[in-house]
Amino acid sequence: MSKKIILLADDDTDDTEMFCEALEEINENITCHCAENGNEAWKILNEITEKPQLIFLDLNMPVMNGWDCLKLVKNEPVYKDIPVIMISTSSHKNDIERASQLGSICYLVKPNSFNGLKQLLRVITSNLGTNLRETLINLKESDPDHIFICEGNQ
Repeated sequence: MSKKIILLADDDTDDTEMFCEALEEINENITCHCAENGNEAWKILNEITEKPQLIFLDLNMPVMNGWDCLKLVKNEPVYKDIPVIMISTSSHKNDIERASQLGSICYLVKPNSFNGLKQLLRVITSNLGTNLRETLINLKESDPDHIFICEGNQ
């Protein structure tokens, strides 16, 4: 089985630890690069030899927030095709619309349980690649309060 690479940018240490622990329990062939802000995420993206199959960006981070990092990723030809999922504790309609406009594939309200996160990540990481959008649409049907599909993004 080939290694899957994910990049996570989130300044909340507890959320990052829970995310990484969930990934480890799901599949030991997943490498998760973690950053505390968008600036660190951008630096990691430019330093790693293999591009991630998926990027998770928290909205509100110091130094560089998720919005500015998303803009950088989507404006760089080398990275623009990497799917990005915006994550936040809020489900404000304006944030969801902005995520869609800036090129995110999905907006995810952080699950408040470890098992909820683990189940979500299991399904997402098992479908990286061409089935990701369809998988997210199916997930939204089962969890409409936490998953929002960004329209017009592949």
